[in-house]
Amino acid sequence: MKNILVANSKGGCGKTTLATNLAGYFAAMGNKVVLEDLDRQRSASNWLQRRPSVLPAIHSYTEYEKHHISKPDWIITDSPAGFRDEKLTEAIKKADCVIVPIQPSAFDIVATSDFLDVLDREKAVRKHKTFVALVGMRVNVRTNATAALNAFMQYTGLPILTNLRNSQVYATGAELGVSIFDLRPSFVAQDTQQWQALLEWVTDITTA
Repeated sequence: MKNILVANSKGGCGKTTLATNLAGYFAAMGNKVVLEDLDRQRSASNWLQRRPSVLPAIHSYTEYEKHHISKPDWIITDSPAGFRDEKLTEAIKKADCVIVPIQPSAFDIVATSDFLDVLDREKAVRKHKTFVALVGMRVNVRTNATAALNAFMQYTGLPILTNLRNSQVYATGAELGVSIFDLRPSFVAQDTQQWQALLEWVTDITTA
């Protein structure tokens, strides 16, 4: 069983978008997937309730615990804003990797810098038992804000997995309870291409 934690103390940075689309990808690949929602807003859980039954199944963590379904291949955890202290430590211990989404704004960069300092003090991260990487979210490559974001991500020294563009397909997927990997390939070709390095890194890290 492999566990991916999507986390950042900054709200609205794209955690649920990452978590639901990761879950959708691994389900589409024929894996048994559990989506754990730690956020009180329950955005990932609501997405899961909207998911059409004809698509590859994704189980909620509650379903996994209460109904004793067989051990999943992947657990994808969507975390809340302000995620710190004992709950964060426990989630990191369980995770093979932590993916930190960050948007191109000064507010996001400052908040994420503080959160990365918190992660760096976690024992599992220091001992290289849990790996951390960054993903740029809602990125427009032609802006000064994106240049600042890329400079910050490079400065951290952490793996930069990808920059995901600000695409309407993510809003569409959120409304329909689907991931971009459930949509017509020709419709999302540019977006799925941006995911390839992220998916390869996650697969490599969790199978090493």
